[in-house]
Amino acid sequence: MPFSQQEVVLASSPDGPIVAYDASTGTPLASFSGSCSPRRGITRAGKSFIAVSHISPVTALGSIHIYNWWTSSAFQSLTVPEPVAPLTATTDGFYLFAGGLSGYIHTLSLPSGDVLNSLPAHKKPVSCLKLSADGSLLISGGDDGTIVVIPIFQLVQAKPQENATTHILHQFLAHTDSVTSIYSGMGISSSQIVSCSLDGRCKFWSLLSGTILHTVVFPCAIFSVVLEPTETEFFAAGSDGLVYKASLRHNNKHLMGTDYEPIPPISNDLGYKRPLRRKNKHLTGTSYELIPWSPKHEAAVISIVIINEGKHLISAAEDGSIWVWEVKKGQVIMALENEMGSISDLVMATEKSHGKEQSTGSHGRAMEISESFRLPIKMLGLSINQTVDMQEAVAAAGSDVRRAIEMLESAIAVYEKMLELILKEAKASYNQREEKQG
Repeated sequence: MPFSQQEVVLASSPDGPIVAYDASTGTPLASFSGSCSPRRGITRAGKSFIAVSHISPVTALGSIHIYNWWTSSAFQSLTVPEPVAPLTATTDGFYLFAGGLSGYIHTLSLPSGDVLNSLPAHKKPVSCLKLSADGSLLISGGDDGTIVVIPIFQLVQAKPQENATTHILHQFLAHTDSVTSIYSGMGISSSQIVSCSLDGRCKFWSLLSGTILHTVVFPCAIFSVVLEPTETEFFAAGSDGLVYKASLRHNNKHLMGTDYEPIPPISNDLGYKRPLRRKNKHLTGTSYELIPWSPKHEAAVISIVIINEGKHLISAAEDGSIWVWEVKKGQVIMALENEMGSISDLVMATEKSHGKEQSTGSHGRAMEISESFRLPIKMLGLSINQTVDMQEAVAAAGSDVRRAIEMLESAIAVYEKMLELILKEAKASYNQREEKQG
């Protein structure tokens, strides 16, 4: 099926240019110079612009560079109150959020670059920023191990807030070390987030309550985590150079793996071997696998992204190596050209969109609506195995609907809590006016 646009990934570096790649072919498409970008310091700002944190190697002063897709140098440099690293922006590109060394989150208006607000969110530097799936919440992680969830409307007000921390939706200690990355769930998992840390743990959290749902323990620090489109499996970037795959098909609150179980190595055409499998033996009645893929990068894997509707994954390491993996087989199929040296982040710049209208299932699977009404007719010409597979898929879809309803109820509860904050703020403003008039 034809796609209306190609998938493009951006690789940033603290030492060299930013490079844009065609995710399907690995071909370098563009290069952007003039920025020394720290970790998590690059983001899309709307459809047309790229925002990059810049730390001057001479003065150590910070700024934010704004690029477009047509020129290789920044057309605008935004002044910030302090050096900043992680960035994220609203999908319309009107607002940019930057995490500072002081623990403050700064809100900038684009394209003016005016600083609208500065919120004291963390006691140590802000280490990562992420928007919720619906764009209504900003989620930040810090070197202090905390996660903070803030409604966007609280951040875009054009005046500093007094007692700003009272407008925070959630603030909790998530990890015993720096939070390195946060993933916001899509589809049926839109009311949960996943965090990873230098403490070697990935944790799944409820956006509604700020409570922990699941914990996965790794043998090393984890720098990045992503879920594949069906959200039944996730992948983690290890400081040991490995990409890990783990299953989410469970009902227990904790996944912990400590033992490797060797299986016969199977080589593919490229000479890579299937890895050892780690089986979880701490859960009663069920065995779960934490699978380290092979080969491993020679340095820490800093960032991973899912592409091509979950069929492929791209991993980028500190040593500058960028690999494309086939997810189903866990095999490297391509190494991208890179002369920039060290890599600080890897982000998706564009996403595929189908050429004809589709309905996306609660698991993220794209299906033509009309096909469901033709299932009985098509099943007449299928083999027994194909028929059984299709029946299982229909049953799974029903389960997905139930889960989707549960997640929708949770999302509504989050919005109700946000409305309570808005009402509280409106009442406070009204009382202040009454006191002045009285």
